[in-house]
Amino acid sequence: QVRLVESGGGSVLAGGSLRLSCVASGYIFSINTMGWYRQAPGNERELVAAITSGGNTNYANSVKGRFSISRDNADNTVYLQMNSLEPEDTAVYYCQYSDDLRGVGLATYWGQGTQVTVSS
Repeated sequence: QVRLVESGGGSVLAGGSLRLSCVASGYIFSINTMGWYRQAPGNERELVAAITSGGNTNYANSVKGRFSISRDNADNTVYLQMNSLEPEDTAVYYCQYSDDLRGVGLATYWGQGTQVTVSS
């Protein structure tokens, strides 16, 4: 089992910045992927950014150049630096951890979510 605890959400004016953090605890493998997803009302949950334990990253086209994902493997923490925020970025942001080393295929765990609200 893996527990994910997010922090750093809040309200900000358009053009502002926020930094999300997510700490993973529990039975964690050193080879894994952590990422951030978001879900706005009426929309499906979508990938924002992900990073492997080796440092490879993947971003949604809508956030490229504005958001940056990073991680501290020693602390099992992933960060999402969000700059130049737009009202369209308003959503609940969820942290995700996944690995495929448990003999059950891809195992995925989610945080409880943190609200990000961007007003114009």
